[in-house]
Amino acid sequence: MPVRYSHPPEGDREGVYLTDHLEDVAERVGYVVDDDATTPAGESLRAVVETLAHVHDFGKATTFFQQYLLDKPRQYDDDRLRYHAPLGSFAAYYALDAQGFSTETCLAGFVAVAKHHGQLPDIAEYVHDRTTRRDNPERQNAAERQQDAIQHQLRDIHEHAPDLAADVFTAATAGEGDWESFASGFLDQLPAISAIVGTSGLTPSINRDALSADCYTLVLQCWSALVLADKTSAADAPNSPKTYAAQKPSSERLDEYVRALEADADADPNGTSAQQLNHYRSRARNAVVNRAQEMADNGGGVARLTLPTGMGKTLSGLAAAFELRDQLDGERVVYALPFTSVIDQVVDELQDIYETDATGRLLTAHHHLAETIIYDEADEAGDAADLSDDVAGMLGESWRAGLTVSTFVQLFESLAGPRNTQSMKLPALRNSVIVLDEPQSLPLDWWKLVPRLVDLLTEQYDATVIAMTATQPKLFPDSLELVDNPDVYFEAVERVSYQLDSSVERYIEYPGEADAKSYDDAATDLCDVAADGASVLAVCNTVDSARKLTERVTDTRPDLQDVAAVFADELDCNNTETVVENVVERLESSGRPAVLHLSTRLRPTDRLALIEIAKQLTERDHPVVAVSTQLVEAGVDISFDRVYRDLAPIDSIVQAAGRCNRSFERARGRVTVWWLAAPEDQRKTPAEAVYNRGTSLLPVAADTLATIRTEQGELTETAVARDAVERYYERLDREKDVGQQAYADYVDEARADKLASLSLIDQRRAVDVVVCRSNEDRTLVESVRDTADSYEFGALKEQLDRTKSMRISVPVYREDGETADALAQLPLLLPNDAISYGTGIRVLDVREYGSHFDSTTGFVVPENSVDHLFI
Repeated sequence: MPVRYSHPPEGDREGVYLTDHLEDVAERVGYVVDDDATTPAGESLRAVVETLAHVHDFGKATTFFQQYLLDKPRQYDDDRLRYHAPLGSFAAYYALDAQGFSTETCLAGFVAVAKHHGQLPDIAEYVHDRTTRRDNPERQNAAERQQDAIQHQLRDIHEHAPDLAADVFTAATAGEGDWESFASGFLDQLPAISAIVGTSGLTPSINRDALSADCYTLVLQCWSALVLADKTSAADAPNSPKTYAAQKPSSERLDEYVRALEADADADPNGTSAQQLNHYRSRARNAVVNRAQEMADNGGGVARLTLPTGMGKTLSGLAAAFELRDQLDGERVVYALPFTSVIDQVVDELQDIYETDATGRLLTAHHHLAETIIYDEADEAGDAADLSDDVAGMLGESWRAGLTVSTFVQLFESLAGPRNTQSMKLPALRNSVIVLDEPQSLPLDWWKLVPRLVDLLTEQYDATVIAMTATQPKLFPDSLELVDNPDVYFEAVERVSYQLDSSVERYIEYPGEADAKSYDDAATDLCDVAADGASVLAVCNTVDSARKLTERVTDTRPDLQDVAAVFADELDCNNTETVVENVVERLESSGRPAVLHLSTRLRPTDRLALIEIAKQLTERDHPVVAVSTQLVEAGVDISFDRVYRDLAPIDSIVQAAGRCNRSFERARGRVTVWWLAAPEDQRKTPAEAVYNRGTSLLPVAADTLATIRTEQGELTETAVARDAVERYYERLDREKDVGQQAYADYVDEARADKLASLSLIDQRRAVDVVVCRSNEDRTLVESVRDTADSYEFGALKEQLDRTKSMRISVPVYREDGETADALAQLPLLLPNDAISYGTGIRVLDVREYGSHFDSTTGFVVPENSVDHLFI
């Protein structure tokens, strides 16, 4: 038998024989796909993917590919002769068909192997185009020329490696088919495959109705499992169940942690406000866990968990998830949130609970700012798997840990037209429990697609989903509510009251014509609160709006201490471990109120530090005036006496209110909704610019708030958080029909290409900028450059990951605008031709480009511009 490599010898590494690789991938499929997983037709999914594994690289058996692989002189003219996936795809269809798998399963296998190095296409169109063959050879298209190339490949294998081919097909078909039948009948099978998804006649066309609504999911499952097994094999990950296994976070440890918290806090339904809060937190958690047990008895599905802010939703949700996991014999929990800023808080608490970090099989954090890896710790026998950085990263991003904390982007974009590497996390979702924290934050356009994707998870992946928020949208109306009676908790722990500023009253009365609130007046209101010795937060809708309000506040009260300025002074000392502590001491000892600005133009590492400083100051009753964009709304554990929110959808207003009197620090907090004017040179107010694009949300929000006021004009917390939220979502559904139905239809029609074009985040062009503020930062940047110059790519990736917390992402709205010009002035981190990643990132050293950076507001365009309006 001739030598046929799957991967060539490189340096000291021996080559991998093709048959060894195929057998290795097939064996790994057994660790990746559960033995009880089935296709929609009730077939063994593991058997399907094992079949694909046996043939996915079969096309590498040609002399054409081996010449290419071993960098030998070419003895062929047509590049198509060295392509291996097309031949493998037809082998996959044949091998599945020979074993009697359903037609749609055969099609799914065909596409999965064809695209195991690429992206999923429009399934029906792809199958039709690759299998249609016309009678006139003089008018061949690219697909037909590829079919001819496959014919040449089959003859080449028949001549040079027939024994290898025979062995492969015996293994792939479990003896139900053979190499000779496949090779001799290749062209004969094309019309039958093409007819499955096509119509006959003079002008053949695609018949999308031929595919079931489950076809997309079936392809997704076959493809993702094959990709994971193949890539981990190619990366030389240990071939062992342990490589892919998870370590479950124990529900007992979580219970112990909660009991310790409850033991340290008095709980009394008739006691002080804080004691009542602790009572209801305990009651809610017990109720949620009991309902989770009932849900498990009914086989899982979709549930809602609706509790007010501060009621311990995170721990209650995790307790329910662990209960469901254990009762349903699952292995993994995925906790998904809308914002990366909240993930670190959740992960930090989990690390404390389980006394671990986020680099092992128990806990992983996965988002674009995290270093996502899974390393094995040495076990008692000292026989831990030796995982390289590449393999550790691959397993981490494949969500093989027992608990993964990630973003909606990572979850839902991996289900809707994922990139090749994104797909590797999908096998981990089988029989998992998925917590969706704050699902109302999902873009409105996705509000019909997300329920369809959740159906996909529960019906095809046997997953269980919990949607958890204080402002439950109408995404899962038929789901089970895990909270015994949500109204009880909202009424029992009313911590704030709402009021509408006169500017909102004018908006309600004369929408589009009324005068908004000036920044001078708004700043005066905020400073008056600080003058009374209280802390206050103002949440703005755009970066420019927050910047302008901050400027007006400091103009109104020049004596306010700038938290960011003191922070910058401490950073210069390079003693990063004590910066927060030193800043708090300096601010508190001065006796003067503090002012703080927060937006995405500040580095993530700085935002976290500044939020912690503000938190400690407010806990010590030191007056703080904080002006922020929406980044503080979801999950940021900080509490102010007063909160002002620029006009927004009601769920955003309620989320902002969650930063007011969070733990009953005072008798009652006050949340004011106002309508801020447009900053200079802008035509629309920030509220209109953000929330009246496409679907106009503000009129519905304002009208709904007006309908729930008492005769005295008051707005109770329960009225806003329960009645207004419910009416608001009902009106959106009835009047606006929010959500793109076409997106959900793409799933039913197996349009993976269309799904791949969707995104949960704004696709405007943005430029990443590494901001250097300390000598430590500058040393890291120089190290990155030196490593790139040395072509040490493994170390380079790790160093680039370390810069993520120093990066900001600056939107560019016009290529010829001032923002684009300002960014172009900054040097590149790496030359564009240095490597395939890390390019395009700019470096802002504040010592050299001080005009581009303000210690209070972060990145700035040296001259005023209208290009940087939004978060």
